Amino acid sequence: MEGGSQRHGSLFDGWNSPPNIVTYVRIVLVVAFLALYIASGRFGSEDLSLRWAATVLFVVAASTDKLDGWMARKYDQVTELGKLLDPIADKLLILAALIVASCFNEIAWWVTALFLIRELGITLMRFLVIDSGGSVIAASKAGKYKTLFECFAIALLLAPIPALVGLETGPAHIYSLFTAAIVYIALILCLYSGGEYLYHTLLKR
Repeated sequence: MEGGSQRHGSLFDGWNSPPNIVTYVRIVLVVAFLALYIASGRFGSEDLSLRWAATVLFVVAASTDKLDGWMARKYDQVTELGKLLDPIADKLLILAALIVASCFNEIAWWVTALFLIRELGITLMRFLVIDSGGSVIAASKAGKYKTLFECFAIALLLAPIPALVGLETGPAHIYSLFTAAIVYIALILCLYSGGEYLYHTLLKR
């Protein structure tokens, strides 16, 4: 029991630090983003302005990831809770967007499924590491590039450019192909960084 208490205390040290508060705000923004995205309909068919609003809110929420990380490093406020919640907040934002996109047939379900399996699997592993008394392993460079490409891909997917130029036009098809290419790059990085995390976690054991 005593060892468990120490682990619990170390995890929640600095829970109210400014970088962690920024992370909490990002989690709240996920809910607002989802409401706008769902209400806008497929490719903004219900309300194009809501689709643009969802796109902007997604970019704002994704950008706060860099803000809390910068604050944590600059002011020496890196915490175990922050290292745990930061990737979880990213996953909530990204996976929620992918699931809605698949529901709208804007992205294939198999792509979303692979993202889900990797992200949920790594999140579960993080909790197992904590439960066994280990420290949270921070995101690797590959993991950070993965997040960057995921956010870029989803921002491209969200922006209702095809609806503006016409869904069946040449420019819309070119835009869709470019978006798909970025999605696949993000997926490759996602699977690679997941394998990297798994390797380093098992190695530490």
